[in-house]
Amino acid sequence: MKTRRQKALIDLINNHAITTQEELLSGLRTLGFEVTQATVSRDIRELKISKISQSDGTFRYVSPKDTSTHKSNTLALNSALTESILKIDHAYNDVVIHTLPGLAQAIAAAIDSIHIEGVLGCVAGDDTILIITRSEQNADDISVSLSEMLVKR
Repeated sequence: MKTRRQKALIDLINNHAITTQEELLSGLRTLGFEVTQATVSRDIRELKISKISQSDGTFRYVSPKDTSTHKSNTLALNSALTESILKIDHAYNDVVIHTLPGLAQAIAAAIDSIHIEGVLGCVAGDDTILIITRSEQNADDISVSLSEMLVKR
């Protein structure tokens, strides 16, 4: 049942512009799967499904195999990083990024979508992003990598 449900979930996001978990729930229920939001969340994590920014500013779910979209999002992230990040610092297993006002959430979503090794997740406010990493070394590596990108701009 789980394998069939997860295949149906992938089919939904590959064939429709799904933007919310509610839309995934509805689509799966229409296909005959009685699922909860928690189940859909677990499936999203297990399948490594991410959200990417579209040209109209909205976000949609994509499967990890959707490489053409993934590559273009990486390019957009690079551009957004070099233009919008003001300061990067880290302590313990946390990285803090200060951005131009109003841009933190978009950058955090882009960082989440490219699945940087060691990143557990991002939390964004208006102009600040908190990246939680698995280890202090991950935080240091990510901070250095992002800072090097800023120097190159």
